[in-house]
Amino acid sequence: MTRNARQILRVSFSPRMLVALVMGFASGLPLLLTSTLLQAWMTDAGVDLGTIGLFTLVGLPYTLKFIWAPLLDRYVIPGVGRRRGWLLVAQALLMLTIAGLGMTHPAANPPLVALVALLLTFFSASQDIVIDAYRRESLADDEQGLGASLYVNGYRMGMLLASGGGLILADLMPFSAVYLLMAVCMLPGLITTLLAPEPPIEGAPPASLREAVVEPFMDFFSRNGALTILLFILLYKFGDTMATTLTTPFYLQLGFSKTAIGAVVKLFGFWATIVGGLAGGLLILRWGNYRSLWIFGILQAVSTLGFAALVPIGPNEAALAVVIALENLAGGMGTAAFVAFMANLTNRRFTATQYALLSSLMGVPRVIIASPSGFVAEALGWAGYFILCAALAIPGLLLLRYFRGWLDTDDEPQRVPA
Repeated sequence: MTRNARQILRVSFSPRMLVALVMGFASGLPLLLTSTLLQAWMTDAGVDLGTIGLFTLVGLPYTLKFIWAPLLDRYVIPGVGRRRGWLLVAQALLMLTIAGLGMTHPAANPPLVALVALLLTFFSASQDIVIDAYRRESLADDEQGLGASLYVNGYRMGMLLASGGGLILADLMPFSAVYLLMAVCMLPGLITTLLAPEPPIEGAPPASLREAVVEPFMDFFSRNGALTILLFILLYKFGDTMATTLTTPFYLQLGFSKTAIGAVVKLFGFWATIVGGLAGGLLILRWGNYRSLWIFGILQAVSTLGFAALVPIGPNEAALAVVIALENLAGGMGTAAFVAFMANLTNRRFTATQYALLSSLMGVPRVIIASPSGFVAEALGWAGYFILCAALAIPGLLLLRYFRGWLDTDDEPQRVPA
């Protein structure tokens, strides 16, 4: 075995990488507890589709986390550390709110369910902010790629457990028991935080709120084309995101069992997404980011039409598997190109806050714009709804033309046209 191979293996199996994997799991687990699993519970409880659609608003903290992200840089919990301290607080509160959500009753008291779900997403978004910062500060520059890969894989495992595993368990036990089990599943993240070392601080923490809050945003918005960048991030995955917002009620109303949804949509779809992400990364190297964003964006729109095709077919698991494979492959490739685009935008001096801004905006279609999606689906029917979602991909693709000169070169983000 060569020296380089030994070094790669040593880094790959280092405690730092294990921490990245487990932190990814802890970050991905809460996400679908307030969307996929909660939608299934509300559908079972007889809550109307319009109300279910409005519940996407509880994900607002994921889109607004850039507001308080600088505060987690500025202030330190004494005796624990800046990163580990906030992680322990967020993870402990997450466990409590996940268990608390299971004690609510969607049909009897929807406002209470919404309040607890909102608290859950706030603590989850706070955890995401700190985990991103911890990963960047604890890994060397040449370890960031591997660390991010393990983090994403862990993240998808957490999502798989919460959605696919949660739905399968919901066929065997009450939803309240499922949420209690999900709260217990947060323990590995909490234990890892207790055992992991505090990452070293390079330079002094922000000395003032102005330094922590204002300067990262001044840097970003001083660029030519900053608003064009934000608009593209808002629109590129708009149709794809809106299509997946109501897929759980769609599957259930079409006649699929929760076990079929968990097995085909979540388990099978999980591997299709991973393959799509890996394929997307390889194709980006061959085609470049601009061409990849175009091709993957078109594939996302086409695959969305597959949901409309399921309507006349009905609850056929083979047809569902084909649609899920195409949609998740296209979604995985589109996400790979999209994340690469956003990563190239951040200034290394302000990566945490600027990435929080960009990733927050990325979640706007899922949370705010898609909130009336239930009413739209009721008005258009499922087939019409998914055809509309496919058409909503067009504005983002048209806006992509403005980035050709930058994405086809190695220019800095400041060169993006206005």
